[in-house]
Amino acid sequence: MLNLDYIRSQFPGLETDWVLFDNAGGSQIARPVVDRINEYFYTSNVQLDGSYPHSVLAEERHDEAHRKLAGWINAADPGELILGSSTSLLVRILADNFRRILRDGDEIIVTNCDHEANIGAWRDLANYGFTVKEWKLNPDTLKLENEDLEDLLTERTQLVAFTAASNVLGMLNPVKEFTRTAHKYNALVCVDAVAFTPHRLIDVQESDVDFIVFSFYKTYGPHYAMMYGKMNLLEALPGFNHFFIKEAPYKFQPGNYNFEFCHGLGALPDYFSELAEIHGYKGTDSVRDKFKYIYSMIAEHEEELCSPVMEYLNSRNDIRIIGPTGSSSEIRVPTISFVQKNRDSREITLKTDEHRVAIRWGHFYAYRLIRDLGLDKQNGVVRISMVHYNDKDETNRLLEALDYAL
Repeated sequence: MLNLDYIRSQFPGLETDWVLFDNAGGSQIARPVVDRINEYFYTSNVQLDGSYPHSVLAEERHDEAHRKLAGWINAADPGELILGSSTSLLVRILADNFRRILRDGDEIIVTNCDHEANIGAWRDLANYGFTVKEWKLNPDTLKLENEDLEDLLTERTQLVAFTAASNVLGMLNPVKEFTRTAHKYNALVCVDAVAFTPHRLIDVQESDVDFIVFSFYKTYGPHYAMMYGKMNLLEALPGFNHFFIKEAPYKFQPGNYNFEFCHGLGALPDYFSELAEIHGYKGTDSVRDKFKYIYSMIAEHEEELCSPVMEYLNSRNDIRIIGPTGSSSEIRVPTISFVQKNRDSREITLKTDEHRVAIRWGHFYAYRLIRDLGLDKQNGVVRISMVHYNDKDETNRLLEALDYAL
């Protein structure tokens, strides 16, 4: 079992009388991340590449953070990590690079269920004469089907954009299978892992993804984001910076990006590694093995949190769960969406507010999905989103609040 007392002590934002189950909208930031951000401000808040000691220290901290983050997602080279202000911006930078290298008749495939961050930028390429195809959820299973993807792929397909886990459905997608299918047609993949990364360990080499993006403010860090790209692809793309900056990742990072956040983010891999040791890890010295160990425990804990909520919602004949109706960590993360028959979703969250239980209503920027499911007329869905620092007492308070609100 997870040591929740220790874990919760690492998140000062939990020191409140509210239950925070809006984590998919923004998680609490870990104390070690804040400590390192402050450390950078106070002791090395200067420009990189200087010869004087403060600048040397700043660059050492920058490089160390990149190495740790690369190990966290199993990137082969720290230079494959591009940092920026948001996932939306990083995908737009990537899409703009593709705009400049695509040829007439080239095709892009997007889904109808992703967050708009991984849809809009690619769809906009249709304005430049490229073909954009839509890979739709199976309306019966609410799944993306590999067979449907294969039907859309052709020799002209250049890229497929899809999500690792839906921020509305909570469903885990088979990233490796979809990637393998796209690669059969020599198409690249861009994977949105924003709703995945708070719950599961990324392995870019094992999954063989070409690009993957996620946001740190939903993964226990500040409002910042990261994009991974295979080095050979980054080197081949034109870039998005001054003409004389040719090397990755700098050619995709215009201006000075946030060095203090970069240093702070290096604390996240350390947090998970130390968490494994605190929870009895007895394996090799491999940091990667420590990550796998603790993430397995996190998945089990989150399933235990999810289970009573799913049981409660399934027990009601006026509730429709939008996504998988089970709680197994094999098929979902603990992001749960539902609607109540003949009820505006906003009304429900206003009622849970009265119990100091924070959940959310809306389309969550997966607007096309909500519209295609016909849920926009009732203000979208109600979404409950849990992470590893939540506990069973909070789940009990949630169930009491739902019973009152519904």
